[in-house]
Amino acid sequence: MIVDKKLEKYMLEHSSAEDPVLEDLYRQTYIRFVNPNMVTGHLQGKLLEFLSRMINPERILEIGTFTGYSAICLAKGLKPWGKLYTIEINDEMNEFSHSYFCKAGVESKIVQLTGRAQEIIPDLDLQFELAYIDGDKREYAEYYKITLPKLRHGGIIIADNVLWGDKVLDKNTKDPQTRGIIEFNEIIRKDKNIEKVILPVRDGLMLIRKLV
Repeated sequence: MIVDKKLEKYMLEHSSAEDPVLEDLYRQTYIRFVNPNMVTGHLQGKLLEFLSRMINPERILEIGTFTGYSAICLAKGLKPWGKLYTIEINDEMNEFSHSYFCKAGVESKIVQLTGRAQEIIPDLDLQFELAYIDGDKREYAEYYKITLPKLRHGGIIIADNVLWGDKVLDKNTKDPQTRGIIEFNEIIRKDKNIEKVILPVRDGLMLIRKLV
């Protein structure tokens, strides 16, 4: 969602300050990497941290590590012995993200996995209380289908970018990323075994609660 700059400034001024480590991570992401806009950022990161703290999970699954901003935010809400399993297909990102996990003091809580989520998740003999989907938009429907069985009853999935710059309103689009988001949103809309709500935060966050 496009937010007026003055309104965004007001929102930031009335929210908790950004962790200095995350502030530096955000800045370095824009300096060093292609498509830096994929990084989570202050407001969304603080919301992810809030939700994780409210759920206080033992295990979190994340699809799409990128530079590690969201992983750090989510890891802050884990139980003291909890673990976050984060999957990134690009192995060139791992060293950078791990360096910031160490700076944030959460490296012992984060398990970094490299490869395609579709190949990794089915082999995880684990149950999760919270999952965060922020990978390849073309594969969102696949992520959902393999993540839901790994989620405990009452568990929460958070999916990012579900409004996709308002492009989800174009039902005739040929863009594969947009089509992937539209397909995912329709699957969620029709699923009677979950509760769901879209929050107009940044590019749209879908919150999903597993009922059965």
